[in-house]
Amino acid sequence: MSKSRLSKSTFIRGLQCEKSLYLYKHQYRLKDPTPSSLQAVFDQGTNIGLLAQELFPNGADASPENHFKMFESVRKTQKFISQGESIIYEATFLYNNVLAALDILVKDNDGWKAYEVKSSTKVSETYIKDAAIQYHTITNSGVDLKDISIVHINNQYTREGELDIHQLFTIESVYDQVLEFLPRIPNEVRRLKNVIESSEIPNVDIGPHCSDPYDCDFKGTCWKHIPDYSVFNISRLNKDKKFDLYNQGVITLDDIDLSQTDLNPNQLLQVQSEVNGTTHIDIEEIRNFTNGLIYPLYFLDFETIGPAVPKYNGSRPYQQLVFQYSLHIQETLTSVIEHREYLADPSQDPRIGFIEQLIEDCGTSGDILVYNIGFERGKLNDLIDVFPEFSNELLGIVNRLKDLMIPFQQKWYYTPEMKGSYSIKYVLPALVPELSYNDLDIKEGGTASNTFLSMVNGTFAGDVEETRNQLLEYCKLDTFAMVKILEKLLLI
Repeated sequence: MSKSRLSKSTFIRGLQCEKSLYLYKHQYRLKDPTPSSLQAVFDQGTNIGLLAQELFPNGADASPENHFKMFESVRKTQKFISQGESIIYEATFLYNNVLAALDILVKDNDGWKAYEVKSSTKVSETYIKDAAIQYHTITNSGVDLKDISIVHINNQYTREGELDIHQLFTIESVYDQVLEFLPRIPNEVRRLKNVIESSEIPNVDIGPHCSDPYDCDFKGTCWKHIPDYSVFNISRLNKDKKFDLYNQGVITLDDIDLSQTDLNPNQLLQVQSEVNGTTHIDIEEIRNFTNGLIYPLYFLDFETIGPAVPKYNGSRPYQQLVFQYSLHIQETLTSVIEHREYLADPSQDPRIGFIEQLIEDCGTSGDILVYNIGFERGKLNDLIDVFPEFSNELLGIVNRLKDLMIPFQQKWYYTPEMKGSYSIKYVLPALVPELSYNDLDIKEGGTASNTFLSMVNGTFAGDVEETRNQLLEYCKLDTFAMVKILEKLLLI
């Protein structure tokens, strides 16, 4: 396949960054490995594309045998059109060395119409450009398109009973926006082909474009000169300000001239703490917090899945649904810690069992400590909406929640090891270095969520019992970490 050939995805890549396009075409082996979380997003997109075909059933499938045989699809598409097929899946066209595969091509009484399926919930500017290169390629291949639309997820759809794909999907014409962008296409195609055919890597420095509109998968190459901890890790500093510092040659925190740089008090604390190696502890605020806790104490953490296609009655696309919790319980300041846990059966709606056991395990008095209260409170309120028969008990739990994140979010306790973050993944090693997520098979919530969702979807291929134990171990560490973090605060 010619290196200078463009596809829809390489066209979008080139619009984002010429260097990324060049490396993709000439030094593909430098590409960063695809994280499992991103792979899960790609897989989900593929499945959404297949589901959307049911909007236009009984089409002819022009899919290639594999990604390297796209020309097979071009030939199949032409054959289907000449045979009078009116619905074609994965219709593929080649014009001027630009290859474009379209999810669904339909001919109705008005003529040909193009449908591109996206697993997102709205139409972005990038999707318009994406549709424009498709329109350009398809129409120049001799197909007179009357309309082009983005098919995306309608996140207001609430499932009740059988899945209604006409409610699940929204079809939005982007014809007018595509026609607006269309005049730019020939010049952009020419420019990007010149980039690919050049003998030198484009001289493009890092910048905001590295993550706009997508996180570039050559960051491992282009960001090699940036240390693990740099001005890009300053908490809540505007992205443009970070690059302003970088463009002035300021990369590490000790490069910063504090008299010339506008930082808020928390950012200033982060920088001074790192440069001077100092820890900041506001004893009075921390003691106010710990003295206000009411025993028995419950340390609670939830895990959730957010399937694009709602699985259960009363759920919406991408709504975060609880499937697991861990709970450590301490009756008094000196009593032995107990542990309770719940992990749903993936073959059933996880929520009822979750609710019933949570109500039983949480008792009726004492503070329930969570880390980032907005999350647990939001999930409990969602459960109240769908299962009002449990509303009194669940509201009782909501009203007892307290946030262990506050002392760190407010910077009452800050050490250089936290690197500007108040995430438990940074606070734990800073306060309790002997505890670590690194020894676990499942190390973070995204992996836990994707793993359980694959069990729900019936695509999980591993050892179910062993993996369920790994999920329990991960969630258990989240609440045990909270127990140990509070122990440290109580010593102040």
